[in-house]
Amino acid sequence: MQLRYNYRVYPDAGQRHALTRAFGCARVVWNDCLRARRKAQAEGRPYVSSSELSKVYITQAKRTEARNWLAAVSAVVLQQSLRDLDRAFTHFFESISGGHPGWKVAPPRFKSKKDARQSIRLNTNAFTVRANGRVYVAKIGDLRVRWSRPLPADPTSLTIVKDAAGRYFASFVVDTQPNILAELDTEVGIDLGLTTFAVLSDGTKISSPRFLRRAEKKLKRLQRDLSRKVKGSRNRAKARIKVARQHARVADRRRDWHHKASTQIIRDNQAVYVEDLAVHALGRTRLAKSVHDAGWGTFVSMLEYKASKHGRHFGRIGRFEPTSQICSTCGHRDGPKPLHVREWTCAQCGTVHDRDENAAINTLAAGRADRLNASWSAGQTATRVPAPRGEAGSHPDGHPAVAGIPGLRPGSTSSGAPAPLPTGELSGTVT
Repeated sequence: MQLRYNYRVYPDAGQRHALTRAFGCARVVWNDCLRARRKAQAEGRPYVSSSELSKVYITQAKRTEARNWLAAVSAVVLQQSLRDLDRAFTHFFESISGGHPGWKVAPPRFKSKKDARQSIRLNTNAFTVRANGRVYVAKIGDLRVRWSRPLPADPTSLTIVKDAAGRYFASFVVDTQPNILAELDTEVGIDLGLTTFAVLSDGTKISSPRFLRRAEKKLKRLQRDLSRKVKGSRNRAKARIKVARQHARVADRRRDWHHKASTQIIRDNQAVYVEDLAVHALGRTRLAKSVHDAGWGTFVSMLEYKASKHGRHFGRIGRFEPTSQICSTCGHRDGPKPLHVREWTCAQCGTVHDRDENAAINTLAAGRADRLNASWSAGQTATRVPAPRGEAGSHPDGHPAVAGIPGLRPGSTSSGAPAPLPTGELSGTVT
């Protein structure tokens, strides 16, 4: 299992200048190679190979007067930029041929120095984690890193990222083993919503924190100040940074809350079932701001990879399952109901249902049925049921998550308090 560990980096003025130069050189190589492939396609010529692009737009370009400044950065940065372009084309080709699941992937686009996110990727030939805690990056220097938790193993790659708020991050990819938690007897179905973020089949309700709504007043003021600044002025650039930092705070708070809630659910249940929501489509309705503020897609993804990490089962039920129409007591289908109906009485058995709790119970039942059917099918065809995707987060102290206080092993404390949730600064994504 490959995990991504993210840390805040604090480069000095000279290192920031060197990173800006590296971002620009990687961007130029990407754009030059993309332009060459588009031109070849327009002229009806064959697909230009990576080796030919590397020879022309990296090796030979360094010897020209127009591109001799490419030699000022590590060659690994330029080669990795070309590899990233190859990966983008691969995903695009797989998408149009039906080999890539999910939404269609757009073809690679040109990059701009005005993009909100700038990054470079390095392999082990271009960086070293020193004993003093600094990270040496070729032709940039020793970067000061805030180690919120130690790395569990030697990293295999490093990505330096600058976000829209001007913050720098180091993202390490590490090969590690999953940590399987002790098996439990409990299973849960989850119904996601806006007023109440999640209702569990056991009756637990998780209120929606609404981080964006709570920050709207300050964001409105900052965005009004930004709109009044002259375009291209230094004051406008400063105002843009203030808006980006406020948005970053909102995103960080939401991500931290998602991690805490999802970790608690995975620890407490052996199997978790959720509805396959059409978040992309809901994000284009009049509820778009509230849907994006809730972050259902990110939360469900966290449940999925944490279930894979800790040996839990994660299942999705079809989005067209009538979970809000069926009585969870007698199974009678009572028909569709508008969203303002939060309670209803079954016409068959007379049971009074809370709409969300009833939907969560039906989600649990549907998930169990799908799991039994999948297990039976796998036994009949002698094929394995596809496992959930790998884990993407990391524990703040660098150790696998355990059922106890972070940093302590089970039984090492005399306190009977429940185990708190990890509060790492950031978590990454599956690679």
